[in-house]
Amino acid sequence: MSLATIFEERSILPDNIRLGFIGTGGIAREHAKAIHGRGFMRNMMQIARGRAGDTATVTGAEIVGIADLNPEAARLMAEMTGAKAFDSAKNLIKDGGVDALFICVPPFAHGEPEKAALEAKIPFFCEKPLGLDEGFLAEIAAEVEKQKLLTSVGYMTRYRKGIQRTKELVKNDPPILAYGGWFGGSPGPSSWSANRKKSGGQFHEAATHIVDIARYLFGEADEVYAAAALGFNKDIPGYSLDDAVTVTIRFKNGGVANMMASCSSNAGGDIFLNVQSLNHNFKFSTWDHNLKIQTKSGIESIKGESGIFTIQDQAFVDAVRAKDQSKVLSSYSDGVQSARLSLAALQSLETGKPVAL
Repeated sequence: MSLATIFEERSILPDNIRLGFIGTGGIAREHAKAIHGRGFMRNMMQIARGRAGDTATVTGAEIVGIADLNPEAARLMAEMTGAKAFDSAKNLIKDGGVDALFICVPPFAHGEPEKAALEAKIPFFCEKPLGLDEGFLAEIAAEVEKQKLLTSVGYMTRYRKGIQRTKELVKNDPPILAYGGWFGGSPGPSSWSANRKKSGGQFHEAATHIVDIARYLFGEADEVYAAAALGFNKDIPGYSLDDAVTVTIRFKNGGVANMMASCSSNAGGDIFLNVQSLNHNFKFSTWDHNLKIQTKSGIESIKGESGIFTIQDQAFVDAVRAKDQSKVLSSYSDGVQSARLSLAALQSLETGKPVAL
């Protein structure tokens, strides 16, 4: 029996959307907290006592299955969420009774989870960045479009009120210039994030959030040019990244942007994005993307939401229930375009030349 047949046999959705998680790392735990709220954190302390609280935050959903190549990691997170552990995405889909998937794996591990979801024709949420190979991304996107499969990508910042307010205003006052940064400290030794072939580097893996917002506001890009700083991070086993990157982007609307990333800011990181149009200056700051909108008449302030994963995950759950892709702000195909932009920056770093998109 095919995975698609198994999924079709349970196509009537229950009261709670049954979610399967593929991957158990830090980002998977963020989504588990969004779905189980305080109960998930409490479970960490209660497992040893044989108790598992369940205070849901996202409404209308429950985690029923966890898959990871590390059996112990899958077992532990399954206990935290009251779910069942599996050793592969295929087995999770086959025997987990899931209605939708959260694919929360590192950049280098994409492939098998998406293909299993497509084979089963099951909606999936995929964490960014979507992978490291543009050909693979195009292949998955084409199949998603062919099936008209409901998907979402983890560009949670799009769901913030400040971003939506900015999106509304730039419709009539187009953005001209953006500059932003995503700065963090040196990575730990031998971590996958320190390996260019596994993470793609800080610009592709982390700064992709501000790149995506620039795309969301400006539209698609025409050209990318990147330059890097090298040789400042020393004596980190397995390290093969650029220490810092600056990327110039030219957009089809005529606007330009400069986006920066650093994995060498050990005195303190920073996340910011400034966007300027003729009549508005938009200044986003910190992880929460607190916003100040400056005009000739004054300043409008919008505080960034602290529970952004809950907002994003609720949108996906609601979309699955309603079978309505429009409830999601970033589909898989849309997310591919943001990934392509940062992959073009990596290509520019390798060639020393601008890359046309």
